[in-house]
Amino acid sequence: MTTDLLIVAAGMGSRLKAKGNLKPLVSLAGVPLIERAIETALSAGITQVTVVTGYQHRVLEEFLCQLSNRKGWTIRTIFNPDFMYANGLSVLKAAPLLNDRFCLTMCDHLVEPSLYQRLLAQPLGPHEVALGIDRRLANPFVDLNDVTKVRLAGRNIRDIGKDIAMYNAFDTGVFHANASLFDAIARSLNDSGDCSISGGMKLLAAEGKAIGVDIGDSQWIDVDCPEMHELASNWLATNAL
Repeated sequence: MTTDLLIVAAGMGSRLKAKGNLKPLVSLAGVPLIERAIETALSAGITQVTVVTGYQHRVLEEFLCQLSNRKGWTIRTIFNPDFMYANGLSVLKAAPLLNDRFCLTMCDHLVEPSLYQRLLAQPLGPHEVALGIDRRLANPFVDLNDVTKVRLAGRNIRDIGKDIAMYNAFDTGVFHANASLFDAIARSLNDSGDCSISGGMKLLAAEGKAIGVDIGDSQWIDVDCPEMHELASNWLATNAL
């Protein structure tokens, strides 16, 4: 199993400013979002974490250094000075630090460890990239106005984006990836100026290399605004990760 995790934590987090100025450090039931993201991944079998920082990077890097020392966790950081642009640039920034296979997630996504376990249990071809997808279109923990949507045919992703008209699943923001994702994001940037992770996944989908892995009943919440923060807090009050 892959043992590397890349966490994108570079953005300004403007939609969550009411809860704190630096989104990765916003407290959720007494624990910073990024600490929860790391702890969940480690409990699922991940052993090494790389965090891409950006906005207020020195504050976040100091926190992660202290967290690493306090918990004994292996956490590396790399700074993305272009953090005001789409998230794919953060992924590209971290490329030299990662092994051939790695998991990728966002600092503000609360997920159960079983989501990683289901994702990593799916066999993949050498150039395929897998995305954890949620087929529960009535999931009450999903913000329909913000979620990235996915259209699948079998296990193959055919289209992905926030504004696609036809979809049958949601993007959980957790990937099992390899160098194909780096190449696709770079090509998307060069071809159309789209430097997002979804832009890269669109190209991989067109080539039959983007795979959707059903997360089943695993829970996940994108804690990206005060309303979703409240939902996540209430969920944690009665559920343990």
